[in-house]
Amino acid sequence: MSRGTTMDSHAPLEGLKVLDLATLFAGPLAATMLGDFGAEVIKVEHPRKPDPSRGHGPSKDGVGLWWKLLGRNKRNVTLDLSTPGGRDVLLRLAAEADVVIENFRPGTLERWQLGWPELSAVNPRLVLARVTGFGQVGPYARRPGFGTLAEAMSGFAAITGEPEGPPTLPPFGLADSIAALSTAYAVMTALAGRDRTGHGQVVDMAIIEPMLTVLGPQPIWYDQLGYVQQRTGNRSANNAPRNTYRTADGSWVAVSTSAQSIAERVMRLVGRPDVIDEDWFATGSGRARHADELDEAVGAWIGRHDRAEVIAAFEKAEAAIAPVYDIRDVLADEQYRALGSITEVEDEELGRVRMQNVLFRLSETPGAVKWAGRPHGADTDDILSGLGLSAQEIAALRADGAL
Repeated sequence: MSRGTTMDSHAPLEGLKVLDLATLFAGPLAATMLGDFGAEVIKVEHPRKPDPSRGHGPSKDGVGLWWKLLGRNKRNVTLDLSTPGGRDVLLRLAAEADVVIENFRPGTLERWQLGWPELSAVNPRLVLARVTGFGQVGPYARRPGFGTLAEAMSGFAAITGEPEGPPTLPPFGLADSIAALSTAYAVMTALAGRDRTGHGQVVDMAIIEPMLTVLGPQPIWYDQLGYVQQRTGNRSANNAPRNTYRTADGSWVAVSTSAQSIAERVMRLVGRPDVIDEDWFATGSGRARHADELDEAVGAWIGRHDRAEVIAAFEKAEAAIAPVYDIRDVLADEQYRALGSITEVEDEELGRVRMQNVLFRLSETPGAVKWAGRPHGADTDDILSGLGLSAQEIAALRADGAL
């Protein structure tokens, strides 16, 4: 199984054409994932208001680094979709596309006469993925929606953090990333349906819903038991010991004992085999009720040893442990190197750059990172020429502000 920085001629999504009209971050990341496995992705940006991700986070020499990741494997065209010229070009692109991904507020495409009726009229086989904070229907549909709001409303923040502390939000785009994965899956599902029916359809992806799904059985717990999950910090209400522990050399490790056999191995390793015979130790929930005692035993033993010694001992005992990494550790780790999780690609603006590789390995048709995010509008003339527009027509569109 492999993956790399050169696209195999038999990439699994080769021949699929995707128009990425979206910004910040779920929609564009879904398009990136499709492009990683061979789809031709055309990123459509406003000519005077580039994708905001170009300005998010650190930059080098004025070049946004987040964009280099999010915009990879995409060709770039500028279009003002609110102008007649921009609308006409978009419809011509859609007529040749398989997928359109957008995240405007509901009603925006319709206001520009680029809604589903107009898009499906030029291409009945098109799949339109609409990614918004709250979906296309309901009382909140027209509210501005971002991943942070989904992390709050889904129940994630309510169960994250220390018991006596405030609800805690993640310091990265968690909800957007989960929604991106879900959108890519939804698009492929809709395309599979198209293969059976011959007709495209609309994907309605509300960012609040994938977050709700990954939080697990909370709805059925409440429905059947009235149980509301609370904040437990790094602990789990379902098993113990489960926490982060500091080693003698000041490093941190994470221990998980979801399986009964692993919990028993950990307690033997740290010198407390006596607790294994306790009635409460036989279930994860029982162990969780005695987390203080278990954490004290595990934490004390780990605190007497350096990180390397701790990990070696846990591995010998076949108990589950991992070091707590920052990005420097990730880039140096031998397991990530073996998997090829980080790739290096040549970039016209920055030279060689490293970033995450494609998401998974396929044995016969691997994906690849062909290039990092391109400059704003870099491929506009080439893309429009490919539609059959002459140099004079392109110049006129640019003069009208459509490009």
